[in-house]
Order: sequence, then C-alpha cells, then structure tokens
Amino acid sequence: MDEDELKEKLSSLREEHRDLDDAITALTRAGTFDRLQLQRLKKKKLKVKDQIGKLKDDLFPDIIA
Repeated sequence: MDEDELKEKLSSLREEHRDLDDAITALTRAGTFDRLQLQRLKKKKLKVKDQIGKLKDDLFPDIIA
C-alpha cells in the first residue's frame, strides 16, 4: 500500500471507531441493552483501535536520529 492508501484506510478506521463509540454510548443510555451485544461492540472497537495504531506506526515510524 502506498502512503495515500494508508491515510485513507486510517481515516476510514477512525470513522468506524467513532461510530462504534457512538453505538456503545447509545446502547448504554437506552438502559435496556443486550450485554453480549455491548461486549461484542467493545471488542470490535478495541480491534479497530489496534488497527489504527498499526497503521499510524506504518505511516509515522519512530526514527531515532
């Protein structure tokens, strides 16, 4: 993947992460929610966060000068 594709993927993952966060917030505010569904959403959110971190590392590697 080139840099533009990585940036596009990163943007897409950030949007998905925000959407998952909004969904989790909406479920908890509703008061009546399925704990299993909430657990799955949180797990997916963590997986997306890990993917974001990996892409950021690929785009902006730590270079010690």
